[in-house]
Amino acid sequence: MSDAHGKAAGVFRQPKSVWAVAFASVVSFMGIGLVDPILPLLRTQLHASEAQVSLLFTSYFLVTAVFMLITGWVSSRIGAKKTLLAGLTLIVVFSALAGLSSGVTDIVVLRGGWGIGNALFISTALATIVGAASGGFGAAIMLYEAALGLGIALGPLVGGELGGISWRGPFFGVTALMAIAFLLVSTLLAPTPKPPSRASLADPFRALSHRGLLTVAIVALLYNWAFFTILGYAPYPMRVSVHTLGFVYTGWGVLVAIFAVFVAPRLQRAVGTVVSLYLGLAFMCLDLVATAIWTNDRTALVVCVIASGAFIGLNNTLVTATSMTVSTAQRATASAAYSFVRFFGAGLAPYVASTLAAHLGDHVPFYLGAVTIAVSIPVLATTHRLILRAEQRPATQPPITAPATGPRVPETAASTAPSLHRGLSQNGPPPIVVAVGPGPWADEVLAAGADLAQALGYPVEILHVAETDVAMDQVLDTEDEGAAAAALSRRVEQVARRDIPVTGYLLEVVGDHGDVGQRIAEFGDRHHAAMLVLGAPTHGRYAGLLDGSATEEVVRRARCDLHIVYSDGAHRPQPTQP
Repeated sequence: MSDAHGKAAGVFRQPKSVWAVAFASVVSFMGIGLVDPILPLLRTQLHASEAQVSLLFTSYFLVTAVFMLITGWVSSRIGAKKTLLAGLTLIVVFSALAGLSSGVTDIVVLRGGWGIGNALFISTALATIVGAASGGFGAAIMLYEAALGLGIALGPLVGGELGGISWRGPFFGVTALMAIAFLLVSTLLAPTPKPPSRASLADPFRALSHRGLLTVAIVALLYNWAFFTILGYAPYPMRVSVHTLGFVYTGWGVLVAIFAVFVAPRLQRAVGTVVSLYLGLAFMCLDLVATAIWTNDRTALVVCVIASGAFIGLNNTLVTATSMTVSTAQRATASAAYSFVRFFGAGLAPYVASTLAAHLGDHVPFYLGAVTIAVSIPVLATTHRLILRAEQRPATQPPITAPATGPRVPETAASTAPSLHRGLSQNGPPPIVVAVGPGPWADEVLAAGADLAQALGYPVEILHVAETDVAMDQVLDTEDEGAAAAALSRRVEQVARRDIPVTGYLLEVVGDHGDVGQRIAEFGDRHHAAMLVLGAPTHGRYAGLLDGSATEEVVRRARCDLHIVYSDGAHRPQPTQP
């Protein structure tokens, strides 16, 4: 398979429409930390209490939570572009009105409208970038992750600089930037087709009936409580200038981005999802305890807040990936249901923190945040085995109609069942495993594998990889299940027509390309493959820094020979030692 799942055009060689959506994504993610530097300013200049100002988070995230339930319903009826533009329009209008407001109550209400726009935008931005990108799925994901990291890191810095002019500055800054994004998207992005099927408003609630998804969503709610205690309340006890707050939360945002994009996937591959989650939650709990102990020490408080960015970035990616792994619902539906639950923690925490601090002192909100994180660990433990089973879920076969392949047999029985073609016994020659994805080079990779199998007299096992990529707290499938099953059936028929014994498997992977490579290597080892055949890396040296390489991970982990198929037609075998 190819790392990029598509043509090797390069991450940065994209149509203007992709850059337009990426620019809007940067501004959208800037909104996470944009208002942080001006929270103390709003309290003093608008003569409001900390609890009143904290309602800016409450209205924004609670409205976002509710509207995440209907974004799929909306986009399936009007299409991704119109949904995207509707979200941008609402953000422009309500951020401008917030900047023109004269009281904190007005801003709180208007932030709710901003939250509607945010829900519509973030639910469609990633899918829109992928649909328009020229470098395939992998290139689009990497560009989105770059936009995510840049936005989170720049938001507090821009908020601090504009807030130094006026508390209205950040609101008008968002208005101007999102208005530019609206013009770019509306003129450069081609109309997007409506999905073939319409989503139901009841779908997210059905998804939450699954114990695994509901449990992980509750873990996310508890974790987000601690997250937004840091984000929504910590600026008050620091008692520093708006510019200093901007720099503090810029450092925080840089760590969020680095650990969400770079560290989390690699830690997950190294020690597993469950262990990574326990580590991330435990270290964040310790950070909250330290923050509570040294709340009155300004230097220590700043260090603890910045350091929390590492654990927040880590947990954002890991918890989201886990929710998608355990869920049996469609990814978009599961993501909407998961976000609905977790955003309640984000919305309620700043208000509760401010109220508790007013009556019990500045330390108490951080102790409460530490408690919520501590509680999330045993909650997660109740679904420990379910997560392990989901993470180790074997590849399965969808119905395959090629007559030569015989009946369908699941992978769990593959080691004991006879070959599916012409009665070849289980003691026959080992298979050549051909790993492919939805990209245009898949047929070339498949042809190379079939040629080798025919020359050597070996059977073929086609491993079609359907990847779900996680970009911090956003998820996207490379292709839907129906399309993957149809592609696999077609490829099995192609090989069967050459009179080669063939079996087809569908492998679902949640994570980055490095996770894909790990699962391919594990599949080959489990099936005692004579050789693994897959496509060469196509996303380039610098893009590879943002995302793991499937091919490089297979080379590192495989215990059989490899045959790497290059898109220029040069097949260069690279043997590995058992």
